[in-house]
Amino acid sequence: MSASPSSGVTLGRYRAASLGVRTHVGVRWRTCPIPDVDAVVPPSGAVLEIGCGHGLVANYLADAAADRRVHGVDIDPRKIDAARASLRPGDTTVFDLVEPGELPEGPFDAVVIVDVLYLLDDAGREELVAAACGRLGPGGVLVVKELGVTPVWKARLASAQERLSTGVLGITAGRHHGLESLEVLADRFRRAGLVDVSVTRLDRGWLHPHGLVTGRRGG
Repeated sequence: MSASPSSGVTLGRYRAASLGVRTHVGVRWRTCPIPDVDAVVPPSGAVLEIGCGHGLVANYLADAAADRRVHGVDIDPRKIDAARASLRPGDTTVFDLVEPGELPEGPFDAVVIVDVLYLLDDAGREELVAAACGRLGPGGVLVVKELGVTPVWKARLASAQERLSTGVLGITAGRHHGLESLEVLADRFRRAGLVDVSVTRLDRGWLHPHGLVTGRRGG
């Protein structure tokens, strides 16, 4: 993982947070290729992050490009409180608590979803991808970072950790429904009408089977 000048700025937003939040954010930064997500998000325009949690990815996207207007939403009130507390005077980033299935209307130049789909069943994944596509403006990009199913040992490790987070520790709201291949996710993009769909594996040098799927709304 390459360092970015904005990484220290983003992590510094949580210095006054509780130990639990600081720990979660720190571990998240060290185990998720967030700069690779940033690299495929347009450098300007309106960006929606669905399932923003404590706001780490949304804050990083805003810190990395001043011309982005980032809107993060999540169903967990505790995490939204922490995300809002990370904001500084002059920030244009907005964090909102939403009900399951509720999304801002848009349109957005990019919609970002990071490690959320595994919390949904098959129908829920299909619905969320379609809903996210519906929030894109013409030419807008959907960016989804998920955990794939290969290599198998990395997938098993990731699944065990996510089950611990959701079912035992309660760190993440929801239930682990299992991982799916990035190619299956790409097909969901195509069924939702996106074009220029691409799949990129990001797991080299990481313990988890990270992958990125992107697609563009026509027009």
